[in-house]
Amino acid sequence: MQAEDTLYEDQTDDEADIVEWYKARPLTVSTAVASGSIVAAFMLGVLTAVGALALLGYMDD
Repeated sequence: MQAEDTLYEDQTDDEADIVEWYKARPLTVSTAVASGSIVAAFMLGVLTAVGALALLGYMDD
């Protein structure tokens, strides 16, 4: 991680607190994880639709 540029304005000898801010690393996922999550979301949608249709068919009778 890299520290961002720090500005010290009007610092006196009494100030001892130094805070370093770090830039967050971008979130990266592998292609397999991204593809798997897309397929899982699609399958969850399909199961929800099939379940809703089955429930509607059951309620219709």
